[in-house]
Amino acid sequence: MCEDSTPMVSTSIIGVEVLNPTADGKKYITSEDLKKHNKASDLWISIQGKVYNVTDWAKIHPGGDIPLMNLAGQDVTDAFIAFHPGTAWKHLDKLFTGYHLKDYRVSDVSKDYRKLASEFAKAGMFEKKGHGVIYSLCFVSLLLFAVVYGVMYSTRFSVHMLSGALLGLAWMQIAYLGHDAGHYQMMSTRGWNKFAGIFIGNCITGISIAWWKWTHNAHHIACNSLDYDPDLQHLPMLAVSNKLFNSLTSVFYGRRLTFDRAARFFVSYQHYSYYPIMCVARVNLYLQTLLLLISKRRIPDRGFNILGTIVFWTWFPLLVSCLPNWPERVAFVLVSFCVTGIQHVQFTLNHFAANVYVGPPTGNDWFEKQTNGTIDIACSSYMDWFFGGLQFQLEHHLFPRLPRCHLRSISPIVKDLCKKHNLPYTSLSFYDANVTTLKTLRTAALQARDLSNPAPQNLLWEAFNTHG
Repeated sequence: MCEDSTPMVSTSIIGVEVLNPTADGKKYITSEDLKKHNKASDLWISIQGKVYNVTDWAKIHPGGDIPLMNLAGQDVTDAFIAFHPGTAWKHLDKLFTGYHLKDYRVSDVSKDYRKLASEFAKAGMFEKKGHGVIYSLCFVSLLLFAVVYGVMYSTRFSVHMLSGALLGLAWMQIAYLGHDAGHYQMMSTRGWNKFAGIFIGNCITGISIAWWKWTHNAHHIACNSLDYDPDLQHLPMLAVSNKLFNSLTSVFYGRRLTFDRAARFFVSYQHYSYYPIMCVARVNLYLQTLLLLISKRRIPDRGFNILGTIVFWTWFPLLVSCLPNWPERVAFVLVSFCVTGIQHVQFTLNHFAANVYVGPPTGNDWFEKQTNGTIDIACSSYMDWFFGGLQFQLEHHLFPRLPRCHLRSISPIVKDLCKKHNLPYTSLSFYDANVTTLKTLRTAALQARDLSNPAPQNLLWEAFNTHG
């Protein structure tokens, strides 16, 4: 080999030894080259301009393979910062390909976002969880005790219905705790968060924390993408945009979201059926849990998730069976579901009326995508418990590891950053958010009717809805 003063870099990529001399001793590829590595069998990403091969890592990634697949072949720095603690950076070295991104650029908004994340980390905000979890656990324990006491030691119908309502309220608060545990915000260690998620998720609510993490991580990464975000894929019952009328293929579920005659019928009346659907939406979550747990997908802690779900389907039917007759049992379950339906409404208000798009998420507009796809709910601080902190939806999406006790305090900072970069910061009252969501559903409903009704009938329908 001839002598050369130019540094030589040697690396092994997929079993091939590569020698590339460069002026600074580094090897480079372009963003276009990186995009070619976007398959499950050949999956590369870039973080701060360094290229990593995560093909094998995706199979054991704690957050699942969906987030990595959705951002495959892209720079994912902002998403990585959002979801990972500082300790995660040291694990990247073993995945480094030896390549750097030649045309790596950082936008002004990303620079500001990363600066904010760094400041929050230095202030210890991601570790300071406050006492909200303790208060919530005490509140939930009190509610569950009241439910059991009301069912077991009272013979009055009104008390039994009140117990059902309290159970629904307890499930709402438990869901917020499960959400915190799923984001590793609740307990001090990852192991305890995992235990808390299974206990309060599977055992007490009957909804698998594994199912929740599977869908929720995909939702965060692909916020309001009609074909990538499972939280917007509710055909045949609901459609938030007429773009769904094209029978898009759900990349998440791997199936076609068929907009057939049945879907057209249900969607045509969705602004009327929205609240009734939310009242019984819990049934769908039980079904989704079952389908996932019996599927062939790789599920972290499948055995514990199954065991926890069995615990729920043991104690809940036993509790219901303690009621004196079947009409009261059915009413008890319906009341508990209807109260919990308030939470389903809360969750949908955060996204149903926000901007949507078709296609995969991109890693270089993380901040912009979150601002466009989320809606905050404005409320007084004494109502924070009712929303579980998720009324600050944008703040949570930007910093999903940040404990809920800090979301109100960072809200003005995020708002100023949005203003600086001319990005939307949408915050509506609970009432206005409901009105806006219903308008969105109604618009899509009328468009669905236009597909099948003759023009005169369309005009009559529009006149009826406009003038009553």
